[in-house]
Amino acid sequence: MRLDRARVELRPRSAWEAMELGTALVRRHARAIWRPWAIATLPLFALLNAAAWTIDALWLAALAMWWLLPLFDRIVLLVLSRAVFGQAPGAREVLAAQWRLGWRGTGARLAWARPSPWRSIAMPVELLEGLDGDALRQRRNVVVDGIQGHAFLLTLVSQLFVVALLVSLLSLVLMFVPAELLSESARAMWSLVTDAPPRWAQLGFNLALWLALSTIEPFVVGAGFGLYLSRRVRIEAWDIELALRRMRARLAAPVACVLAAALLLPVPARAQASPAQRIEAERERRAHLPPKSVPDERSAPADTDADTLARVFGESALADTRPFRQAVRRAHEDPLLDRSRLVRSWEPRNRREPQQRELPPWLLAAGRVVAIVAEYGLWLLLGIAVLVAALTARRWWPWMRGLAAPRASATPVEHAAVVEPDTLPDDLTGHVRRLWREGRPRRALALLYRGSVEAMAARAGVHLVPGATEAECLRASRRLPEADDRDAFARVVRVWQHAAYARRLPDDAAFESLLDALSRRFGWAR
Repeated sequence: MRLDRARVELRPRSAWEAMELGTALVRRHARAIWRPWAIATLPLFALLNAAAWTIDALWLAALAMWWLLPLFDRIVLLVLSRAVFGQAPGAREVLAAQWRLGWRGTGARLAWARPSPWRSIAMPVELLEGLDGDALRQRRNVVVDGIQGHAFLLTLVSQLFVVALLVSLLSLVLMFVPAELLSESARAMWSLVTDAPPRWAQLGFNLALWLALSTIEPFVVGAGFGLYLSRRVRIEAWDIELALRRMRARLAAPVACVLAAALLLPVPARAQASPAQRIEAERERRAHLPPKSVPDERSAPADTDADTLARVFGESALADTRPFRQAVRRAHEDPLLDRSRLVRSWEPRNRREPQQRELPPWLLAAGRVVAIVAEYGLWLLLGIAVLVAALTARRWWPWMRGLAAPRASATPVEHAAVVEPDTLPDDLTGHVRRLWREGRPRRALALLYRGSVEAMAARAGVHLVPGATEAECLRASRRLPEADDRDAFARVVRVWQHAAYARRLPDDAAFESLLDALSRRFGWAR
């Protein structure tokens, strides 16, 4: 992989910008993606639907096309990986490269890892980096870490787009229906889809699903590939490596010019002497210097330094090195350049180093098995549950639809609305008692309450509006001149409320007591 040949700018991006980069790559190389996609998926679509037609289960073809999407995603991933670092391959090259790409992880992606929402960012690690075993698992965890939430939202939104596009394709038929026939056509279409649809309708649904998946799925893979690129740029510092390469390219030309000029310059005559001869001459010259120029004890290593400087930099370095040493000493004394830190902490006196015990190989293997089951077990159970529900839909779906059917009213006729005549009977007490004995207590209490309300209004001299509530009748009964009349009316109101709203009927003795009291108070006994 040559980073300098990248067709996109390799720099750290946010997750949203990385997904936008992936979708832009899909739009740019749409021809190179959808042509091999159609060549690979259309024959398989026809084969699956033909097989499902023979067994009268076309829904299995739709489920199989959706389940095999990881196989088709390899086409999009191969095109994008080649296009980012070179030219986009042709359709024939893409289809031929599927066999060379390998089938690493394909079984897992088609089995327990199929419902995984992180498939779009884990698949580039498995197919493009050529790792296997523990190295692949660790690498996948490193790449996926930090972008799981964005990958989950990407998968969720893509499924919503597929559903929206599928509904739009099915509703497209209604655009050709006249407006005056739209409601009847929509009702007929709904019944056609839900109530035993014919085979041609199921085949049309499968075709609409294939179009929706073929439109949305390449963008999902592209967005996941953009997240994968952004993650690798951050982990491996691709942008810094590219900057250093550009810097080296800029500095290579001036350095070459300087070296060429140095080779062409004439060599001075004094340079004919060897470095060892020049160092020996310098030592003889220093031996004849006056005593005041002899360095002190602190500068004793000056000869060694001078020899080293002379061998490396020549005679220009044989000058007095005291200012240089002073500058170095001041630099080391600068607190800003001092990297040392004093850290104080409490430690136990008798420290015991933890003993690391190596686990047996069989226990490590069992731990790996348990980890794999814990990681993919729930997804496997979910897939099995969905598959079982789909296979047994003909048994439980009619039962689910039957839950919405209106239930027949189990309320007895006695609890239905009571319709009373406009006028009260002449013998109100005898009529109420007869209804009670015939097994119609609620109607008897309703008639008794109505007679009490009319008697109260007549005696209190008030006019009640039609449909007056019990509270309004109680407020009107306060105008009754006698307290016993008010108590008797309040008693019948309370008994009627218990019977009408709480279905709490009085016993025979309480009913007879109430009827006798009201008959005496309102003059029905006479």
